[in-house]
Amino acid sequence: MEKMVEMFTLQNELNNDTNGTQWRKGVTKQGKPINWKRCIYMETAELIDSFPWKHWKSIDAKPDLENIKIELVDIWHFLMSHLLVHNALDEAVKLANNFKEEKSDIKIPKEWNNEKLDEILDPFEELMALAMVKNDSAMMQEELLSQFFKACDAAGLGFDELYQLYIGKNALNQFRQAHGYKEGTYKKIWNGKEDNVVMQEILASNPSMSYNELLQALEKAYEEAE
Repeated sequence: MEKMVEMFTLQNELNNDTNGTQWRKGVTKQGKPINWKRCIYMETAELIDSFPWKHWKSIDAKPDLENIKIELVDIWHFLMSHLLVHNALDEAVKLANNFKEEKSDIKIPKEWNNEKLDEILDPFEELMALAMVKNDSAMMQEELLSQFFKACDAAGLGFDELYQLYIGKNALNQFRQAHGYKEGTYKKIWNGKEDNVVMQEILASNPSMSYNELLQALEKAYEEAE
């Protein structure tokens, strides 16, 4: 429960910082409309692009498993935000905890097989389809949560790793905002690597790193970036 509380609390703070205090009413501090479910299905489309689904190119490519996990973490940001619009923070936490152990009958295989592509994509396309439904009832929120955690299981992303990557991505998002991301002055490529990759490498080198330690490590890496 503590990890779930921390993630929802951090997401709430991130939304307040980046979008202003009216984000629950569907608008940023600049007056731009927010649609969290659109964010979910567009990020899911990006996730699907990490698979070699295109029949006209990269015929022998393999799925980018690490990027699939990162995309799931991005989706988690938006799904938590969607839940926080419709529930108090403690209720959103309880709701999410009910589904975090969901399992998928479909798994991304270690040995890739293009012939099973449609079957393997099913958990992710189902998540996209649910996000497109224009219904925000409690039942639909539960279905979205259930399918999200099934998609995580299909990708081999357990709850503890989701938590670790979320904390990392949240710190990175805060770091981006503090370094000119919205203004267009932020450098996303650090010495030839995308900042997401650098963040993952930092966490991999020290999985027990605290939130503030990660921010300090990102600052150091950014200062040294060319």
